[in-house]
Amino acid sequence: MDPIAFAKMSGSGNDFILIDHRTRVVDEAELPRFITGICRRRISVGADGVILIEASATADFRWRFFNADGSSAEMCGNGARCAARFAFMHGIAGADVQQPLARSVVR
Repeated sequence: MDPIAFAKMSGSGNDFILIDHRTRVVDEAELPRFITGICRRRISVGADGVILIEASATADFRWRFFNADGSSAEMCGNGARCAARFAFMHGIAGADVQQPLARSVVR
């Protein structure tokens, strides 16, 4: 496997490995094994989970969150903070991604 660029970020006490996956760098079938391997503390990068930033037809990006055991989860608030910051820092999304909840206020 070729080297994979990543960032490790912390969101309110949880740590995540973030990967720009807009051009698939990990084969879908290998994701569970890859995720459990890189999330293992003391022998690898170590993290509470992995966030893949992927292309979206309707937004700047989509993100997928995986727990350290390789299972996927629908949502992770602390991970969402990191995904938004990563996308902003890498030019994937503009500064408005920093305040996504401001547009969804129901009145």
